[in-house]
Amino acid sequence: MDDRRIADFFETEVPFNRLLGLRVITISAGTCTCLIPFRAELVGDPLRPALHGGLTSTLADAAGGLAVYSAVGTLQARVSTIDLRVDYYAPGELRDLHAEAEVARIGSRVGVARVRLHHGDPGVLVAEARGVYSVWRPES
Repeated sequence: MDDRRIADFFETEVPFNRLLGLRVITISAGTCTCLIPFRAELVGDPLRPALHGGLTSTLADAAGGLAVYSAVGTLQARVSTIDLRVDYYAPGELRDLHAEAEVARIGSRVGVARVRLHHGDPGVLVAEARGVYSVWRPES
């Protein structure tokens, strides 16, 4: 599968990802790293201040889905979220938010991904997530 083609589609052809400025940093079969660059519009608590928690869950979901998609092996596949669990460890700082996703399991109809979210240091987590995704493959 053409990883750069997948990344380009994910960044430019998915309107919500484009709105957020989501960027794919690396992608390979079953893994990816992504980031959303900081902008003032992403602040959820101006008194703290902190990123909106929905931004964290959105990035977790997108990165997990992309990791599963990259593991499926065909550009014609479709991946959609069944379930997403996010454990928040710290408020999101007013900085770029990074996600590292890897597939924990890929089956014929369901994929599971683990995602770690941070601000550039994978040892200091903002959150961790687990996503379960429906996988549709075209008929062979």
